[in-house]
Amino acid sequence: MSPTPTNPLDNKSQAWSALFSEPMSALVQRYTASVHFDQRLAAADIAGSLAHAEMLAAQGVISAADHAGIQRGMAQIAADIEAGRFEWKLELEDVHLNIEARLTQLVGDAGKRLHTGRSRNDQVATDVRLWLRGEIDALAPLLTSLQRALVEAAAPHAETVMPGYTHMQVAQPVSFAHHLLAYVEMFARDAERLADVRKRVNRLPLGAAALAGTSYPLDRDRVARTLGFDGVCANSLDAVSDRDFAIEFAAWASITMMHVSRLSEEIVLWMSQNFGFIDLADRYCTGSSIMPQKRNPDVAELARGKTGRVYGHLMGLLTLMKGQPLTYNKDNQEDKEPLFDSVDTLAATLRIMAEMVAGIVVKREAMARAAAKGYATATDLADYLVKKGVPFRDAHEVVAHAVKFATARGIDLADLPLDSLQQFHAAIGDDVYAKALTLQGSLNARQVAGGTAPERVREAIAAHQARLRPTAG
Repeated sequence: MSPTPTNPLDNKSQAWSALFSEPMSALVQRYTASVHFDQRLAAADIAGSLAHAEMLAAQGVISAADHAGIQRGMAQIAADIEAGRFEWKLELEDVHLNIEARLTQLVGDAGKRLHTGRSRNDQVATDVRLWLRGEIDALAPLLTSLQRALVEAAAPHAETVMPGYTHMQVAQPVSFAHHLLAYVEMFARDAERLADVRKRVNRLPLGAAALAGTSYPLDRDRVARTLGFDGVCANSLDAVSDRDFAIEFAAWASITMMHVSRLSEEIVLWMSQNFGFIDLADRYCTGSSIMPQKRNPDVAELARGKTGRVYGHLMGLLTLMKGQPLTYNKDNQEDKEPLFDSVDTLAATLRIMAEMVAGIVVKREAMARAAAKGYATATDLADYLVKKGVPFRDAHEVVAHAVKFATARGIDLADLPLDSLQQFHAAIGDDVYAKALTLQGSLNARQVAGGTAPERVREAIAAHQARLRPTAG
């Protein structure tokens, strides 16, 4: 007499068919299990299972009684997970089988029928997309908060002059507010990209089953509507094997962290004694174990460092996928930890950067002194000559000679007497100081759209404030 087959989910054997004649080794069990990290997909797994069960009942694949049992059991499981009472079992490998096994314990055969018409391949792809969509929706407001913090930090400083740099050499005077708004533009683009990524995340793989679809009369569009997806993945092979959405998110995360890192680098420089442009609140700094005078901008430095961590996750995901034939392969289990960590890193970094930016103290005098160095108004003098009718290339050459003359004497262009300036070109008049050689005059002259003139900067601040204003409801 043949032994009565047992349900592998009712005990601690491997969680698949009776095909195998020996149990999995403990080493393999530990090596292949993912439940210690993928249990964070539990809410998404339960939501996907409930939508699948509702559709199966509507299609007559399972009974109304089974559907009710599944709903009842899942409610209990969700409550247990929320309360920290759920017992996660390593031998059940992952979040999906742990939940299914517990459901079967609670509601019997109804729990065994839940997996009808699906595979863990399309199930996990659905869970990750559902989870990531929720995380994207949580990250978007953090990007908005960082932009608001930068705009508000900029608002009092439309006329605060600082040196603008190219090649880390003093180039031209710019408004400090204008400088901060450059980062607002970067993070605004990041917000646009994130919204675009969400569109491709929000496609439903469920119904693709293992790889070829299923013979059950599933209504995939119904499940998509229930779960808030924009539509279904059109090809079953692609649906279970695609991780483009995760890679695209990681690419977005890398670009965003690159912008964070650039801002962090500037904060580190600006706070250093060699610049002295800003100060940070003590709560965003640390001291030294040996040098009592130190106030280190560790938050900015760590944000800069975590950028490399996020870049690594992008490269890891690209490498993970590059050699995989269709369709699903166990390699794809390795997609979750880099994705989870990228989300966690971005969320923490965006939140703390917004707080730190809001506490920046600006040292106007230090910025102005630095802007007065390096002949920052040389281009303005050239423009002054052009407006007097001198061809630009000639004006450029005239000013180069004037700068060389001033450099040899260790003084700024604005400190040269009029007769010294006039020896370089007769078109230079006594109006040159007010129109070309003062820092404020240089700012005021940049009236072009997108320029650093205070008037233009205030317009940009107002536009960003309107764009970022919370909407009613």
